[in-house]
Amino acid sequence: MELDESFLKDIGMKKGQIQILIHKRNELLQLQDNAQQAEDSSSKTPDRRDAQTGPARASNAPAQGTASGGSSGAVGTSSSESTAPTSGKKPKSSKKSQLPSADEVLEVRNCRPFRSQDTDFKYVKDTVLAPESGVSDLITPCHEYKSCGIAAELNKHQLQSKFASEVIRFASACMNIRTNGTIHFGVMDSVENKGWKHGQIVGIKVKNREDFVDALDYIEKCFCNNLQEIARKCIHPPVFVEVISKDSQDQRFVVEVDIEPAFSLVKNNCFDVYLPKYHESSQKVILTKEPALYQRLGAKSEPVQRSQLTPFIQAMPDRDAQRQRAELSSTQVPTEIPQDLGRKLSILLNDGKSYMDDSLRYILVTNRCEQDNLNNINFLMHLNIFCVFDFDEHSNVSGLYSKYKEHHQTSSYFLQDFFKEIKTDNSPSQKLFDQTSWIFCNGRSDFLGDEKACDENTWIRTKKKYLKKVITCICEEILPEGSFIVLFLLLSPVQKPLVDTFQEFYTEMNGMEYIICIAESRDNYRKWANLAQESCSIETLEQYSVVGMKLSQVDATIQSMLPSTAQPRHLPASTGGVCTLPLREEEKLCSLEILCADQCDDIKKNHWTEKQKQEIEQNFYRGRKIMWENLWLADNQLCGDIIERKACADASKLLDGILQGGGHNYSVAKLKIFHHPGSGGSTIARQVLWKCRKRFRCAVIKTSYSPSTVCNHVLALRDYEEKEITHCFPVLLLIEDYDDEYLDDLQSELIEAVAARKMNTSRPYFILICCRRYNDPERRCKASPLDTVAVTHKLTESEKNQFNNKLEKLQQKYAEPEFILTFVLMCEEFSKTYVSDMVEHILQGIDPSSRDTCLMRYIALLNCYVPNSYLSLSHCEAFLGLGAYTESKARAYDFKHHLSEQARMIFIELRESNTYISTVRIIHCLVAKEILHQLAGNQPLSQLATNLLQEKMLFENRFGREEFIKFIRHLFIRRGKRSRGDNTDTLFSPFIEQVCEDEDCEKAIGVLKAAYELLGKDPFFAQQIARLNYSNEKFKDAEYWAKLAKSHLPTDSFILDTEGQVYKRWFSFTVDKMTEEDTPERITEKILLALEAMKCFRAAQQAAKEERESMNNAGYFGEVEVGCRLLRFLSTLPVFHRGPEGEHTELVKYLTTDYIPEDIKRPWGRLHSRLKGLRQNLYNALEWISEELSYFQTDKNQEKDDENDEKEEQIHNPRKWLRKQAAVYAKFFISASLGDDSNSGPDTQLMRRMSIYGSGGGNVTNILSFLTDKKENRSAEKLERILSFYPENPLRNRLEDNDLINFILCHITLACLAAGSAKLLPLPTLRELSLRFFKGKRQFPASAYFLLTLLYWPDEALDKEPNPINDEILTSALQTLKRLYDIKVKDVPTRKKRIYTHFFLGKGYGLSKIVHKTKIDKLMVGSLDERRMKWLHGTVWNIPEIRDNLKRVSGWSKDRNLFIRGHGKELHILPLHRESVPAGNENVTFYLGFSFNGLVAFNIEVENDPAIKRT
Repeated sequence: MELDESFLKDIGMKKGQIQILIHKRNELLQLQDNAQQAEDSSSKTPDRRDAQTGPARASNAPAQGTASGGSSGAVGTSSSESTAPTSGKKPKSSKKSQLPSADEVLEVRNCRPFRSQDTDFKYVKDTVLAPESGVSDLITPCHEYKSCGIAAELNKHQLQSKFASEVIRFASACMNIRTNGTIHFGVMDSVENKGWKHGQIVGIKVKNREDFVDALDYIEKCFCNNLQEIARKCIHPPVFVEVISKDSQDQRFVVEVDIEPAFSLVKNNCFDVYLPKYHESSQKVILTKEPALYQRLGAKSEPVQRSQLTPFIQAMPDRDAQRQRAELSSTQVPTEIPQDLGRKLSILLNDGKSYMDDSLRYILVTNRCEQDNLNNINFLMHLNIFCVFDFDEHSNVSGLYSKYKEHHQTSSYFLQDFFKEIKTDNSPSQKLFDQTSWIFCNGRSDFLGDEKACDENTWIRTKKKYLKKVITCICEEILPEGSFIVLFLLLSPVQKPLVDTFQEFYTEMNGMEYIICIAESRDNYRKWANLAQESCSIETLEQYSVVGMKLSQVDATIQSMLPSTAQPRHLPASTGGVCTLPLREEEKLCSLEILCADQCDDIKKNHWTEKQKQEIEQNFYRGRKIMWENLWLADNQLCGDIIERKACADASKLLDGILQGGGHNYSVAKLKIFHHPGSGGSTIARQVLWKCRKRFRCAVIKTSYSPSTVCNHVLALRDYEEKEITHCFPVLLLIEDYDDEYLDDLQSELIEAVAARKMNTSRPYFILICCRRYNDPERRCKASPLDTVAVTHKLTESEKNQFNNKLEKLQQKYAEPEFILTFVLMCEEFSKTYVSDMVEHILQGIDPSSRDTCLMRYIALLNCYVPNSYLSLSHCEAFLGLGAYTESKARAYDFKHHLSEQARMIFIELRESNTYISTVRIIHCLVAKEILHQLAGNQPLSQLATNLLQEKMLFENRFGREEFIKFIRHLFIRRGKRSRGDNTDTLFSPFIEQVCEDEDCEKAIGVLKAAYELLGKDPFFAQQIARLNYSNEKFKDAEYWAKLAKSHLPTDSFILDTEGQVYKRWFSFTVDKMTEEDTPERITEKILLALEAMKCFRAAQQAAKEERESMNNAGYFGEVEVGCRLLRFLSTLPVFHRGPEGEHTELVKYLTTDYIPEDIKRPWGRLHSRLKGLRQNLYNALEWISEELSYFQTDKNQEKDDENDEKEEQIHNPRKWLRKQAAVYAKFFISASLGDDSNSGPDTQLMRRMSIYGSGGGNVTNILSFLTDKKENRSAEKLERILSFYPENPLRNRLEDNDLINFILCHITLACLAAGSAKLLPLPTLRELSLRFFKGKRQFPASAYFLLTLLYWPDEALDKEPNPINDEILTSALQTLKRLYDIKVKDVPTRKKRIYTHFFLGKGYGLSKIVHKTKIDKLMVGSLDERRMKWLHGTVWNIPEIRDNLKRVSGWSKDRNLFIRGHGKELHILPLHRESVPAGNENVTFYLGFSFNGLVAFNIEVENDPAIKRT
């Protein structure tokens, strides 16, 4: 196998990596050849023919004019090698001579300028100089090369004689011809050496520079006496030019000697010379016997033949005259035409555009900035800088960073820390894009930690590896190719680390196209360029560099290109004026896109070209989200008007109502805009905000930030520069395409923050304008008409006229139909027929087999089934075989240029606001759906998805990969949910359900299997396959895939629950299909399926307990459902005949005693023990569910999303479900025969418990559910009946723990419904009964301690004197409740499982002082949603009837904690909103609630009068 460029490209290597690899390979081959040459040199002198046929290997494999891959070539060279092609394979290496390969071409570099002493000038190893040259104009030096490789290794005398001989011979030739010349040692002459390129720079090792300098002492021996001084003046001392190499640590030099025969020195003289030669035998240097006169013949120094001596000498005066004229002409300095550096700067900085916009990001690499220059770098304040690589350790004290952070909010890092920040498994942090990252690459002098500057060698050893990692990560994972420019700003002398940074970027970016350099000092630039030429030619560097332009001019030039002025932005203030918002303050609030009062007013109107204005307008009508610039242009009549739909007026009207109070004193109000996709909902929301920008502070929320961060920033925005924060205007906040959980969390955070401020205003603090796509917006509007606007595709008559008039104007303005395609669809109300006809027209003549048609299908598939999906531009380019870093500068147009006409019509390119990656999608999801239909042909949907999964190029492309994989997962797994705006609730993803409907479930299973394999055997895909199989009654396959998913994640409760669902469905299926002929074996199999399901559900329960971040209760629900179904099945079997009154006597006897009917004793041998545990298992599961429902709120369904949402049907009313299942459970365990023996035996207790269950009691949740019954009298009667099942004297007849809990709770519940009931026991008796829970050494259920808090709360009638025992009981109960709650809730955020407050403290005494929450709910008016809002905002406590029923208690605050006094001892109280507790030490009053997490304080207020007592 041959390691050539084409092979390496095929395996996916990048151009820079290929270059390095082949470079190293060729260097090793070269060393082999050199070794062979050394062996042959003693016996053979190669001639020209041998040299020409020797292997000419290149170390710089890519054969191109510049290493950047650009087309510049080597400026000023005549070598055709610089433009040789790169294709073709390289010949295998051999020690024998071979013909050189045409593609092995080295890069041509320039020689050191004549007479230059620049120590920064370097040569790059294995590049080539222009071929040796002869005489031209006498001033331009001729060049001669000598390898000197072997001579350099000789002893001092041998080296000096060889060096002096070559220099004197060359000098004689130049001086006789009167031409300048330079002889180079360490550069290959193909005549002398085999296997090298002519002019190839290899360098020589210089042990002692003095050896070369002293070698010129031979001048005195070799020249005639009268010419020695002249020769000394014409032959300049040796210059040692360093040869740099990436891959070699050896220091090598090219030693050069300049010959300058000035007319004044050499006139009328001929220079014949003796040449020194080392004699091997005598080991002495001897001179040639006769002097010789040398001349330059072409590129060689040859002796003048004897026959030519006379004419040669006679022609000397003519040569003197030519030399004199040449010197005179060279002293007349030609007028240098200065470069237009301003234009060059503009073009380079804007990637070829003539104007500057925010489409490009910049990465700045810089070094020490002197104080004088700090005033000339203002242009940096206006560039969109992503990060800065700063090599100035004092930058934070007196350098660039100290200036920059005055204007911008930044985050500072060291290299290793920045790498940790950006190298995460997830998408990069939004903060990276919103705030500049400042990276100190070589320490920071003012940093107190251990990060100090180090020298170059230490830096290379310790820090360079992190630099490489950071640059690789940025280029490969964060910023897409072509979206950023690397700017090297050389402000002081350059050191090697800065050059290493260039070389890393050059390698990662495959060239210089997106790298530029700015240097005022030519010396700084020259040193940088000489070091950087190791990677890139000097000529190419100059092409992308702006050198010699004063920094003040650079500053002014760039600022003149800015699209807007640098004037400050302003916010409206509550005083009616405005305040300045500096950019740095704005950047601190990075989670908000702030809309200022003077938004866009800083734009230079005259600066914008007509093309720019049209581009912004076209993008909007093409389907992109409206920008503030669109509205500003329309306001300033710089483009056409933007239509305002009726919904915009409706939204503004609702907003005005909210601002005026609207009858609700909410601190955080909501205005909801639900809209059809593409109907203009986002435009309406932004139009509303735009109109309000001068009156109110407005911002758009970036949902990539956490709700807590947004909350902090929103509060800061509201308070900024406001003297009286109580009088601030509301802040308008637009949130788009959010999920419900995020919005709820944000609203809760804001409400808590407002509550902490203890300020009542007539207007809201914040108004959330919630804009969201929804497939049925009118339904949502109907549900909440007072704060919701629906935007649909349907136009009013007035809107139709407006849209049609606008369409005519746009058609006249833009000839290209694709610019207004989306607008045309809007005019037609997205009519299904019109969309179909339009798509059919567009697709006429399309090539179904082309790559862009295939891309169209894939994007249509995603857009149709995955809301808000897209492909990154990088993915699309990779799929079409386009590279971002190409030789063409017009990258932005390459993608569109390569598309078919049809694809250009329907694709729209957008830029994601969170990642700033350019993305491609179809103009509308309805268009995508129609394209999918019309392009399908005979190809089924499943086949298209399978083809997509096989596109390696899409799955391996790095930019936007996480998002792409997420969309693929959503395509196959994400269920439809109406709560998210989908059309219906689905059991599987809409795509999978469509495949099942159009094809069959086998095809759906097949494509899921393909996805499972492709995505690394994802267990959640295996889970979906199991679900799909059992939903289609393929239970064996379902069992296999469920077990496969479990093998990947054996402790995942959701996957274990799926396995239980497989057996549950299988059991139900077999029971439903059961016939009378079923054999005992088949009946046994059915029972085993049910028992296996229950076993899996119990495993899921156990796994759920170990999961710290979720609370999955599906296993308990599943066990109860399958257990009750099993009971029903058993009751139908003939072996368990019923009693005379239809009772299941035989079955109850079998399940609860040791009794086993003879007919099943042996056939069911392995089932008996498991079936006899059925009653207890079901009881435990029911109790757990009851306790769960007692802890947490269930009025709003908490949905678990996507693949983990494994409940087969959502339980919308779990309390009702529990009552029904408990009744079923009780039904099969009631038998009169069990209660005949005695009143106190275990059978009687079981009978009583089952009777209570059957009557609707039996657990805490069922008992409390009686309070929600609208018919209170009926509930009271049921409770009295339940109490009649208990012993008349419970103090004497001891009840079990759970029975006692239920008994006491029945009394408390009955007291809430019928305070005068004869069945009620007095509070002291209930207290006495409950003492068991305090005195007992064992653990009781949480409900026992909850009852203790209710019963032992101080009672005005009973507890007139302090009682330490009661205090101890109360304190112990509260501590235990807190401990059990912490165990229960684990690490689940409290917002996901909000604690439920069952009772409040009322104004009565005894049991009548306990008020249930439902009583408060009944005193409120309004819909369920309105009642919820009153609880959420705390306005419930303003209702007089509620205040009359509840008792306000006194307490105090300390260090943001809340306390109350019990019977004498202080007790810690939980505030409903922690932020509502006043800071410091204050007396407070509040309403007291009772929950399973202890006591809760509501409506906390600072007590004005210290004398106020508890009333």
